[in-house]
Amino acid sequence: MALPVVNILMYHSVSNAEGPTSIAPEIFAKQMAAIAEAGVKVISLDDLLSAKAEKTTLPPQSIIITFDDGFKDFVETAWPVMDKFGFSPIVYVPTGWVAKSENWRGANDPARRLMNWAEIREMSDAGVSIGSHAVSHPDLTTLPDDALVAELRQSRKALEDRLGKPVPHFAPPYGLTTQDVRNKIAKEYKTSVGTRLGRASPDDDVFDLPRLEMFYFKDLNRWRDHLAQKGSLYLNRRRLLRRVRETVSKPWERA
Repeated sequence: MALPVVNILMYHSVSNAEGPTSIAPEIFAKQMAAIAEAGVKVISLDDLLSAKAEKTTLPPQSIIITFDDGFKDFVETAWPVMDKFGFSPIVYVPTGWVAKSENWRGANDPARRLMNWAEIREMSDAGVSIGSHAVSHPDLTTLPDDALVAELRQSRKALEDRLGKPVPHFAPPYGLTTQDVRNKIAKEYKTSVGTRLGRASPDDDVFDLPRLEMFYFKDLNRWRDHLAQKGSLYLNRRRLLRRVRETVSKPWERA
């Protein structure tokens, strides 16, 4: 029997900004509408964990919607669309950048502003899951152990103190980890999503979950094909090209 397929979608900004970390609002709205039209269920990371523990079962295909960085356009543009369809996403927040404009390595130019704490709390109260994206948005693989653990713990504590609820989910900035980094993440969180391109299943390592970069699915016909589980050839081709790029450049060097 085939394992359930879980498409973990990766977004950053829903805006007309240039670059692969931005999706135009009209395209985003059509991507969300296509999910609703296809009847694919949107689930949470907690649902995935429950299925992995064999406490519940997943449908043959489902979707988890994730956003990295917590840009202000999430609350202004992305959330109203998802709320209309009844979709509950997760947003990964780098706590040291809350209410500021991005200025980490590889940041967009012009810089995009992040949500403030009141907006993050509003989204949490509305049913949006909030996860950690570390404190300073660093490459975790370059940090000494004490600094790495501080990034993991301090970001979670800041979110939990502000929101009054557990924060069990993490996304490493740039998707960069090593086995040692993942081991340390596992001591602080219950899941971690990366940038490895692919579909997930309950059998995957929950500290190295693959995602689908939605910049690759701006073509709505291609996205509909994927939802109909007809897009394996395209996804495999994109995965191969991505692996080649990853051997010659860092994430912040890619346009």
